[in-house]
Amino acid sequence: MNRLSSALFDLDGVIFDTEPQYSQFWGSQFRLYYPERPGLENSIKGQTLTQIYDAYFCGPLESERPAVTRRLNDFERQMTFPYIQGVLDFLADLRRCGIPSAVVTSSNHEKMSRVYAQHPEFRSLFDAILTSEDFAYSKPHPDCYLRAAARFGAQPEDCVVFEDSINGLRSGRDSGAYVVALTTTNPLDAVRPLSDLQVPDFSEMSVQRLLQERA
Repeated sequence: MNRLSSALFDLDGVIFDTEPQYSQFWGSQFRLYYPERPGLENSIKGQTLTQIYDAYFCGPLESERPAVTRRLNDFERQMTFPYIQGVLDFLADLRRCGIPSAVVTSSNHEKMSRVYAQHPEFRSLFDAILTSEDFAYSKPHPDCYLRAAARFGAQPEDCVVFEDSINGLRSGRDSGAYVVALTTTNPLDAVRPLSDLQVPDFSEMSVQRLLQERA
């Protein structure tokens, strides 16, 4: 149980504290298209754009997808990407211990180019970065984490997954990995059943603690 072959990280809400910004954007869109359903933006956390469109912009609203996409692209060009507290220190600890790490995100190459522009150091923090273009299926399917484990030649049960969204947690859990939930997006009670460990951020996380928790 103490074997740890790799650490796999979601992006939004795990590496970057971006969820409040996305809630702002989707709140504005749902107020426009679903004014009778306040707070609808809270139900789509962790979903891909395709999943959001299939659920809320189908039928008569399907023709609105290009307009929403344009607004989203404009919004993302103005986004900031602040690091979650403690994550840089934890990534450095993983590297010191010789444990490879990867980003496993539903974000696409276009969005990642904006991340790299704001954070030129980002690529050097990880041993691999897997985006939506690398997966056959979106979260909550475990495909993305199974592929990430295979990238390192690791068994999923020897990996740790860091996630914040319900779909992401289900993806990590179904892959067979040890799952750490960050409560940056969903409350503790919502993420506890889908994870092995719950933390507010990385401020008290270390490789030593992780190995002790898994023992």
